Amino acid sequence: MSTVKTTMRAVSQDVLGGPEVLKEVEVERPEPRANEVLIRVRAAGVNPTDWKHRAAGIFLGEPPFVLGWDVSGVVEAVGFGVAAFAPGDEVFGMLPYPYGVGSHAEYVIAPARALTHKPAAIDHVQAAALPLVSLTAWQALVEHADLRPGQRVLIHAAAGGVGHVAVQIAKARGAHVIGTASAGKHEFLRGIGVDETIDYRETDFTEAVKDVDVVLDTIGGENTVRSLRVLRPGGLAVSILPVAQDEYAKEAERLGVRAVWMLVDADRSGMEAIAELVEAGKLRPAIAGTFPLAEAAEAHRLGDTGRTTGKLVLTVD
Repeated sequence: MSTVKTTMRAVSQDVLGGPEVLKEVEVERPEPRANEVLIRVRAAGVNPTDWKHRAAGIFLGEPPFVLGWDVSGVVEAVGFGVAAFAPGDEVFGMLPYPYGVGSHAEYVIAPARALTHKPAAIDHVQAAALPLVSLTAWQALVEHADLRPGQRVLIHAAAGGVGHVAVQIAKARGAHVIGTASAGKHEFLRGIGVDETIDYRETDFTEAVKDVDVVLDTIGGENTVRSLRVLRPGGLAVSILPVAQDEYAKEAERLGVRAVWMLVDADRSGMEAIAELVEAGKLRPAIAGTFPLAEAAEAHRLGDTGRTTGKLVLTVD
Protein backbone atom coordinates (compact mmCIF):
# COMPACT_ATOMS: atom_id res chain seq x y z
CA MET A 1 0.00 0.00 0.00
CA SER A 2 1.47 3.40 -1.02
CA THR A 3 1.72 6.19 1.48
CA VAL A 4 1.88 9.93 0.95
CA LYS A 5 5.32 11.30 1.71
CA THR A 6 5.12 13.82 4.55
CA THR A 7 8.71 15.10 4.43
CA MET A 8 10.80 16.81 1.76
CA ARG A 9 14.34 17.84 0.94
CA ALA A 10 15.29 21.48 1.45
CA VAL A 11 18.45 23.58 1.63
CA SER A 12 18.78 25.13 5.06
CA GLN A 13 21.37 26.74 7.32
CA ASP A 14 21.85 26.86 11.07
CA VAL A 15 24.22 29.83 11.18
CA LEU A 16 24.98 32.89 9.08
CA GLY A 17 28.10 32.74 6.93
CA GLY A 18 29.58 31.72 3.60
CA PRO A 19 28.18 29.20 1.12
CA GLU A 20 29.53 26.34 3.23
CA VAL A 21 26.78 26.90 5.84
CA LEU A 22 24.15 25.65 3.37
CA LYS A 23 23.17 22.00 3.72
CA GLU A 24 20.49 19.68 2.44
CA VAL A 25 18.07 18.59 5.16
CA GLU A 26 14.83 16.62 5.47
CA VAL A 27 11.93 18.68 6.84
CA GLU A 28 8.17 18.40 7.15
CA ARG A 29 6.30 18.99 3.92
CA PRO A 30 3.94 21.96 4.35
CA GLU A 31 0.19 21.82 3.78
CA PRO A 32 -1.74 24.63 2.09
CA ARG A 33 -4.16 26.71 4.13
CA ALA A 34 -7.04 28.80 2.78
CA ASN A 35 -6.03 30.77 -0.34
CA GLU A 36 -2.67 28.96 -0.51
CA VAL A 37 -1.16 26.68 -3.11
CA LEU A 38 1.30 23.82 -2.51
CA ILE A 39 3.82 23.74 -5.36
CA ARG A 40 6.03 20.83 -6.30
CA VAL A 41 9.14 22.81 -7.16
CA ARG A 42 10.76 22.06 -10.51
CA ALA A 43 13.19 24.98 -10.46
CA ALA A 44 13.96 27.93 -8.20
CA GLY A 45 15.94 31.05 -9.02
CA VAL A 46 18.86 32.28 -6.90
CA ASN A 47 19.26 36.04 -6.47
CA PRO A 48 21.72 38.39 -4.75
CA THR A 49 19.21 38.75 -1.93
CA ASP A 50 19.64 35.01 -1.25
CA TRP A 51 23.38 35.18 -0.65
CA LYS A 52 23.02 38.44 1.28
CA HIS A 53 20.47 36.81 3.59
CA ARG A 54 22.67 33.72 3.88
CA ALA A 55 25.57 35.87 5.08
CA ALA A 56 23.80 38.56 7.12
CA GLY A 57 20.21 37.56 7.83
CA ILE A 58 18.89 41.03 6.87
CA PHE A 59 15.07 40.73 7.04
CA LEU A 60 14.96 37.10 8.15
CA GLY A 61 17.11 37.48 11.24
CA GLU A 62 18.88 34.46 12.69
CA PRO A 63 18.67 30.97 11.09
CA PRO A 64 17.53 28.32 10.67
CA PHE A 65 15.70 29.22 7.47
CA VAL A 66 15.24 27.99 3.90
CA LEU A 67 16.03 30.61 1.27
CA GLY A 68 14.51 31.19 -2.16
CA TRP A 69 11.79 33.50 -3.46
CA ASP A 70 11.61 32.50 -7.15
CA VAL A 71 9.65 29.37 -8.02
CA SER A 72 8.40 27.46 -11.04
CA GLY A 73 6.67 24.15 -10.62
CA VAL A 74 3.47 22.14 -10.61
CA VAL A 75 0.50 22.61 -8.31
CA GLU A 76 0.38 19.66 -5.93
CA ALA A 77 -2.62 20.77 -3.86
CA VAL A 78 -4.73 23.86 -3.24
CA GLY A 79 -6.16 25.25 -0.04
CA PHE A 80 -9.76 26.14 0.70
CA GLY A 81 -11.11 28.85 -1.61
CA VAL A 82 -8.45 28.70 -4.34
CA ALA A 83 -10.28 28.97 -7.66
CA ALA A 84 -7.52 30.05 -10.05
CA PHE A 85 -5.45 26.87 -9.93
CA ALA A 86 -5.90 23.11 -9.74
CA PRO A 87 -3.51 20.22 -9.09
CA GLY A 88 -1.37 19.61 -12.16
CA ASP A 89 -1.25 23.26 -13.28
CA GLU A 90 2.19 24.60 -14.15
CA VAL A 91 2.75 27.89 -12.32
CA PHE A 92 5.48 30.42 -11.60
CA GLY A 93 5.83 33.42 -9.36
CA MET A 94 7.64 35.13 -6.52
CA LEU A 95 6.94 34.30 -2.89
CA PRO A 96 6.01 37.41 -0.87
CA TYR A 97 9.18 39.40 -0.29
CA PRO A 98 10.84 39.37 2.15
CA TYR A 99 9.11 37.07 4.64
CA GLY A 100 7.46 34.48 2.36
CA VAL A 101 10.74 32.75 1.63
CA GLY A 102 11.38 29.02 1.12
CA SER A 103 11.48 27.87 -2.53
CA HIS A 104 14.86 26.11 -2.28
CA ALA A 105 13.07 22.88 -1.44
CA GLU A 106 11.08 20.09 -3.06
CA TYR A 107 7.78 21.75 -2.13
CA VAL A 108 6.76 25.26 -1.13
CA ILE A 109 3.60 27.09 -0.10
CA ALA A 110 2.61 30.28 -1.94
CA PRO A 111 -0.38 32.60 -1.71
CA ALA A 112 -2.53 32.00 -4.79
CA ARG A 113 -2.32 35.73 -5.63
CA ALA A 114 1.47 35.50 -5.98
CA LEU A 115 1.27 33.05 -8.89
CA THR A 116 0.25 32.85 -12.50
CA HIS A 117 0.32 30.09 -15.09
CA LYS A 118 3.74 29.34 -16.54
CA PRO A 119 4.01 30.39 -20.19
CA ALA A 120 4.25 27.42 -22.51
CA ALA A 121 7.00 29.23 -24.45
CA ILE A 122 9.60 28.62 -21.72
CA ASP A 123 10.68 25.72 -19.54
CA HIS A 124 10.75 25.62 -15.74
CA VAL A 125 14.39 26.74 -15.52
CA GLN A 126 13.70 29.84 -17.58
CA ALA A 127 10.47 30.49 -15.69
CA ALA A 128 12.19 30.18 -12.32
CA ALA A 129 14.79 32.74 -13.39
CA LEU A 130 12.21 35.45 -14.00
CA PRO A 131 9.87 36.32 -11.11
CA LEU A 132 11.91 38.39 -8.64
CA VAL A 133 14.00 40.20 -11.24
CA SER A 134 11.15 40.78 -13.66
CA LEU A 135 8.76 42.06 -10.99
CA THR A 136 11.52 44.34 -9.70
CA ALA A 137 12.12 45.75 -13.17
CA TRP A 138 8.42 45.98 -14.00
CA GLN A 139 7.53 47.78 -10.78
CA ALA A 140 10.48 50.17 -11.15
CA LEU A 141 10.11 51.03 -14.84
CA VAL A 142 6.37 50.68 -15.42
CA GLU A 143 4.62 51.27 -12.11
CA HIS A 144 6.96 53.90 -10.64
CA ALA A 145 8.52 55.48 -13.73
CA ASP A 146 5.65 55.01 -16.23
CA LEU A 147 8.29 54.50 -18.93
CA ARG A 148 6.98 55.53 -22.35
CA PRO A 149 8.03 55.16 -26.00
CA GLY A 150 10.95 57.36 -26.96
CA GLN A 151 12.09 58.05 -23.40
CA ARG A 152 15.75 57.55 -22.47
CA VAL A 153 16.55 55.18 -19.60
CA LEU A 154 19.91 54.44 -17.98
CA ILE A 155 20.14 50.94 -16.49
CA HIS A 156 23.08 50.22 -14.22
CA ALA A 157 24.61 46.71 -14.21
CA ALA A 158 22.58 46.03 -17.32
CA ALA A 159 23.95 42.49 -17.76
CA GLY A 160 22.99 41.42 -14.24
CA GLY A 161 19.88 39.59 -13.11
CA VAL A 162 17.58 42.59 -12.76
CA GLY A 163 19.46 44.62 -15.34
CA HIS A 164 19.16 42.32 -18.35
CA VAL A 165 15.46 41.81 -17.71
CA ALA A 166 14.94 45.56 -17.22
CA VAL A 167 16.60 46.18 -20.60
CA GLN A 168 14.10 43.89 -22.33
CA ILE A 169 11.11 45.41 -20.53
CA ALA A 170 12.32 48.92 -21.41
CA LYS A 171 12.74 47.96 -25.07
CA ALA A 172 9.25 46.41 -25.08
CA ARG A 173 8.00 49.81 -23.83
CA GLY A 174 9.72 51.52 -26.75
CA ALA A 175 12.46 53.23 -24.74
CA HIS A 176 16.02 54.16 -25.74
CA VAL A 177 18.25 52.14 -23.41
CA ILE A 178 21.70 53.05 -22.11
CA GLY A 179 23.40 50.29 -20.11
CA THR A 180 26.49 50.14 -17.93
CA ALA A 181 28.61 46.99 -17.74
CA SER A 182 32.21 45.90 -18.13
CA ALA A 183 33.43 45.92 -21.74
CA GLY A 184 33.32 42.12 -22.04
CA LYS A 185 29.54 42.17 -21.60
CA HIS A 186 28.79 44.85 -24.21
CA GLU A 187 28.16 42.36 -27.02
CA PHE A 188 25.61 40.59 -24.80
CA LEU A 189 23.95 43.94 -24.06
CA ARG A 190 23.70 44.86 -27.71
CA GLY A 191 22.17 41.44 -28.35
CA ILE A 192 19.28 42.14 -25.96
CA GLY A 193 18.63 45.61 -27.36
CA VAL A 194 20.81 48.11 -25.49
CA ASP A 195 21.25 51.19 -27.69
CA GLU A 196 24.29 52.69 -25.93
CA THR A 197 26.84 50.86 -23.76
CA ILE A 198 29.13 52.36 -21.12
CA ASP A 199 32.16 50.60 -19.67
CA TYR A 200 31.92 51.70 -16.04
CA ARG A 201 35.56 50.73 -15.45
CA GLU A 202 36.82 53.20 -18.05
CA THR A 203 34.13 55.88 -18.19
CA ASP A 204 32.41 58.03 -15.59
CA PHE A 205 28.75 57.66 -16.51
CA THR A 206 27.96 61.14 -15.16
CA GLU A 207 30.24 62.54 -17.85
CA ALA A 208 28.94 60.29 -20.63
CA VAL A 209 25.19 60.58 -20.06
CA LYS A 210 22.93 63.61 -19.74
CA ASP A 211 19.21 64.40 -19.74
CA VAL A 212 17.81 60.91 -19.33
CA ASP A 213 14.20 60.43 -18.30
CA VAL A 214 14.71 57.47 -15.97
CA VAL A 215 17.60 55.81 -14.13
CA LEU A 216 17.32 52.31 -12.68
CA ASP A 217 20.01 51.90 -10.03
CA THR A 218 20.74 48.27 -9.19
CA ILE A 219 24.12 48.93 -7.54
CA GLY A 220 23.58 51.22 -4.56
CA GLY A 221 26.24 53.03 -2.55
CA GLU A 222 27.52 56.31 -3.96
CA ASN A 223 26.18 55.27 -7.37
CA THR A 224 22.64 56.05 -6.22
CA VAL A 225 23.10 59.76 -5.49
CA ARG A 226 25.46 60.25 -8.44
CA SER A 227 22.77 58.85 -10.74
CA LEU A 228 20.56 61.84 -9.98
CA ARG A 229 22.97 64.08 -11.88
CA VAL A 230 22.25 62.53 -15.28
CA LEU A 231 18.48 63.09 -15.15
CA ARG A 232 16.62 65.77 -17.07
CA PRO A 233 14.64 68.23 -14.92
CA GLY A 234 11.68 66.29 -13.55
CA GLY A 235 13.29 62.92 -14.39
CA LEU A 236 13.07 59.96 -12.02
CA ALA A 237 15.69 57.71 -10.41
CA VAL A 238 14.56 54.40 -8.94
CA SER A 239 16.92 52.53 -6.62
CA ILE A 240 16.23 48.93 -5.66
CA LEU A 241 18.73 49.05 -2.79
CA PRO A 242 18.41 50.92 0.52
CA VAL A 243 19.74 54.45 0.32
CA ALA A 244 20.62 57.29 2.70
CA GLN A 245 17.18 58.86 2.46
CA ASP A 246 18.10 62.36 3.60
CA GLU A 247 20.99 62.80 1.18
CA TYR A 248 19.06 61.16 -1.68
CA ALA A 249 15.98 63.34 -1.18
CA LYS A 250 17.90 66.57 -0.64
CA GLU A 251 20.07 66.08 -3.72
CA ALA A 252 17.01 65.25 -5.81
CA GLU A 253 15.27 68.40 -4.62
CA ARG A 254 18.37 70.50 -5.32
CA LEU A 255 18.58 69.16 -8.86
CA GLY A 256 14.87 69.40 -9.58
CA VAL A 257 14.44 65.65 -10.13
CA ARG A 258 12.53 62.85 -8.42
CA ALA A 259 13.96 59.93 -6.46
CA VAL A 260 12.45 56.77 -4.98
CA TRP A 261 13.75 53.49 -3.62
CA MET A 262 11.68 50.35 -3.55
CA LEU A 263 11.44 46.74 -2.47
CA VAL A 264 9.85 44.32 -4.90
CA ASP A 265 6.37 43.11 -4.00
CA ALA A 266 4.68 39.84 -5.00
CA ASP A 267 1.88 40.55 -7.46
CA ARG A 268 -0.15 38.40 -9.85
CA SER A 269 -1.00 41.25 -12.25
CA GLY A 270 2.70 42.01 -12.64
CA MET A 271 3.45 38.33 -13.24
CA GLU A 272 0.69 38.18 -15.86
CA ALA A 273 2.25 41.17 -17.64
CA ILE A 274 5.61 39.38 -17.57
CA ALA A 275 4.02 36.19 -18.91
CA GLU A 276 2.52 38.18 -21.80
CA LEU A 277 5.96 39.57 -22.71
CA VAL A 278 7.37 36.03 -22.61
CA GLU A 279 4.61 34.65 -24.84
CA ALA A 280 5.15 37.56 -27.27
CA GLY A 281 8.86 36.68 -27.52
CA LYS A 282 9.92 40.01 -26.00
CA LEU A 283 11.45 38.66 -22.79
CA ARG A 284 13.84 35.79 -22.13
CA PRO A 285 16.17 35.31 -19.16
CA ALA A 286 19.85 34.61 -19.67
CA ILE A 287 20.82 31.54 -17.61
CA ALA A 288 24.29 31.89 -16.09
CA GLY A 289 24.21 28.38 -14.64
CA THR A 290 22.00 25.64 -13.25
CA PHE A 291 22.68 23.50 -10.17
CA PRO A 292 20.80 20.61 -8.57
CA LEU A 293 19.25 21.45 -5.22
CA ALA A 294 21.97 19.58 -3.33
CA GLU A 295 24.61 21.88 -4.88
CA ALA A 296 23.02 25.15 -3.78
CA ALA A 297 26.28 26.14 -2.08
CA GLU A 298 28.04 26.07 -5.47
CA ALA A 299 25.43 28.42 -6.91
CA HIS A 300 26.03 30.76 -3.99
CA ARG A 301 29.79 30.63 -4.50
CA LEU A 302 29.35 31.68 -8.10
CA GLY A 303 26.86 34.36 -7.14
CA ASP A 304 29.20 35.74 -4.52
CA THR A 305 31.69 36.66 -7.27
CA GLY A 306 29.30 39.32 -8.58
CA ARG A 307 30.44 38.55 -12.13
CA THR A 308 27.64 36.44 -13.54
CA THR A 309 25.65 37.46 -16.60
CA GLY A 310 21.97 36.74 -16.11
CA LYS A 311 20.54 34.32 -13.54
CA LEU A 312 21.50 31.25 -11.51
CA VAL A 313 18.86 28.56 -11.06
CA LEU A 314 18.47 25.49 -8.83
CA THR A 315 16.74 22.44 -10.33
CA VAL A 316 14.70 19.94 -8.35
CA ASP A 317 14.17 16.37 -9.56
